[in-house]
Amino acid sequence: MLRTSPPTGLLISAIRSGAGKTTVTLGLLAALARRGIRLRAAKAGPDYIDPAFHAAATGVACINLDSWTMSPPLLQALMARATAGADLVAVEGVMGLFDGVPAANGRNGSSASIAAQFGLPVILVLDVTAQSQSAAAVVRGFATHHPDVRIAGVVLNRVGSARHRKLITDAIAALDIPVVGAVPRDAAFALPERHLGLVQAGEHGDLARRITALADMAEAHLDLDAILALAAPIDTSLARSSTPALPPPGQRIALASDAAFSFIYPHLIDGWRDAGAEIVRFSPLADEAPPEDCDSCWLPGGYPELHAGALAAATTFRDGLARFAQTRPVHGECGGYMVLGEGLEDADGHRHAMTGLLGHTTSFQKRKLHLGYREAKLVADSAIGSAGAIIRGHEFHYASLTDIGRDEPLVDLVNADGQPLPERGGRRGHVTGTFFHAIATA
Repeated sequence: MLRTSPPTGLLISAIRSGAGKTTVTLGLLAALARRGIRLRAAKAGPDYIDPAFHAAATGVACINLDSWTMSPPLLQALMARATAGADLVAVEGVMGLFDGVPAANGRNGSSASIAAQFGLPVILVLDVTAQSQSAAAVVRGFATHHPDVRIAGVVLNRVGSARHRKLITDAIAALDIPVVGAVPRDAAFALPERHLGLVQAGEHGDLARRITALADMAEAHLDLDAILALAAPIDTSLARSSTPALPPPGQRIALASDAAFSFIYPHLIDGWRDAGAEIVRFSPLADEAPPEDCDSCWLPGGYPELHAGALAAATTFRDGLARFAQTRPVHGECGGYMVLGEGLEDADGHRHAMTGLLGHTTSFQKRKLHLGYREAKLVADSAIGSAGAIIRGHEFHYASLTDIGRDEPLVDLVNADGQPLPERGGRRGHVTGTFFHAIATA
């Protein structure tokens, strides 16, 4: 029987991206939810898209845990929140298990650093395409790579046949690490992707059917009882109340929220609410303006490039945002920053007028990946903090600045290696914006 006091946890990871850990994680979550187990899902690293699928599978909001952007006390507080009322916390890893950035004291952003901090056993998802006994050598290497990270079980993914499975399972048996699942090759298990990762959960009209199919897959091909038995107690005794990851930008925060503006971290909203702020959602795509009774406005990231025409035609939104910005702070990050500019050029080269509250122009016609951790020092007071504050976050987009405009800079920005970056965001009056997504104060 699953232990419920203290709550238990495990981390599902892989040797690389694309090995199938999201599929396995979603199937596991959905199958365990069927059993009535009180679940909470978490995602290692900065990610907006996977957590929405986790929430769909469990019925509970997913949290992010990232050791580079979040301090150990903040991580402890977030894990304590996750374990409240949960029997099991299942954390999906990011990239390969040990992939991260060079950093001291375990703050390298890797899945392994989260496993080590909370003593989470690791279920390693192994894509065994085009290999058999060599898979055991891979598992041996991962199992011995770090003394504080324990590989507790292995799930074989994309298994070709019963004989293929037996060859691999027999080889791994010598390592005293159980194989707790073997998922066959089946394209039906794949979820469609877009340029920033999976197509968002809310865009799937058949999401419930997909989750059901993944639960069926897990019940057929994973040893759920064995996986539950591998979960270990999570110690949250060190957790203590903490200040919000970011200070609330106001008492009543108008939050753009629709298919174009969907990338906001749950821990930010939770922290703002804990600090007494109220979140008031509105939809620019529905041509809604930020409510007049709010004292700040936040435009999060998302996919404005897919809705550029509708946003350009949303005159009530644009006029209302301009009135709002005359007296109150407005901040946009990534997609929100693009919408604050003069124009947005879509992938076909068509230019759409945006709000013009800042002077830059962005383009998707010539895609270029901008990806990585960011540390920002604020050069002026703004909705995301006071001048001099250090904020950590990340950048992940394909848009480029084609005209930087003439606004005052908002941040001095460096990457995880401390190398200065040219992009500095912008500020004009009460309006500010950056490409990077803020996660927590340093």
